[in-house]
Amino acid sequence: MITILIDEKDHFRRVDSLLRNLLPSAPLAYLRKLLTSGHIRLNGTQPEAADLLRSGDRVTIKESGRLSGLLAGHRSGLDILFEDGWIIVFNKPGGMPMHRAAEVDDRNLVEVGTALIAGRGEEGKLRPVNRLDRGTSGAVILAKSPSAAGMFGRFVKEEGLDKLYLAVVAGELSGDGTIDAPLDGKDSVTRYRVIGAGNGMAAVALVPVTGRMHQIRQHLALIGHPVMGDVRYRGYPLPAGFPGFALHSFRTAFTHPATGERIAICAPLPAPLLALITNCGSDAVSLLHPLLADPAAL
Repeated sequence: MITILIDEKDHFRRVDSLLRNLLPSAPLAYLRKLLTSGHIRLNGTQPEAADLLRSGDRVTIKESGRLSGLLAGHRSGLDILFEDGWIIVFNKPGGMPMHRAAEVDDRNLVEVGTALIAGRGEEGKLRPVNRLDRGTSGAVILAKSPSAAGMFGRFVKEEGLDKLYLAVVAGELSGDGTIDAPLDGKDSVTRYRVIGAGNGMAAVALVPVTGRMHQIRQHLALIGHPVMGDVRYRGYPLPAGFPGFALHSFRTAFTHPATGERIAICAPLPAPLLALITNCGSDAVSLLHPLLADPAAL
């Protein structure tokens, strides 16, 4: 029996995401079989694929020869949050660009992700369904084929994605509110709730009601609380070595256009961001749990 004790790096991760990262070369059908056959237990009970893990949870997996062989497989270094036959969702590191760019090195999400699936023998190039700025971390969706890219692209344009972001901002902001300020001549609305404040900073949960470029970053700067590390919009510098800036795409939810299933994906917090949020209040992370249960309440 293989036993895994869940710590902070996997807090808020889906069970199927834990399996996919443990077994990055395994066929999707094999991962589904592990979940449905009772070979995996979460705190002694059979979990659902979408169940969220918390620090202190105990996961056990029945050992087999095939499982041991797959555990020894190559690790890509990318964090896979969700995968099916149409899309793959990564927890993009802060500081990593989506595409190759002249001013940065060659390591970018599209090419590294494409190399990952090629290593499994899958053909094709990954295509972004949505995008995150280079400095922003968190959940981002890539399509596995041109047809999947077209299907999801139409869906996002017509229906949009339900997204919840986390940021650490300058100044001790409090309460909740709505920022309604046009950007580039277009209506732009962001809702926010402060989940912790202290040491001259605030940890904030945010829902972008509209989807303008750099909307959250610009709106927070407009109310005098720029994202920490976001020097483009007057954010204070972060310590050397902090990747990107303190903005994280934490939860993405959508109705799958091919299957009709409601999918909700959480991206565990990078360790440097978690430390920064903790400095804003010891209970900040615990306040995220009720928001995940009802993000519309923000």
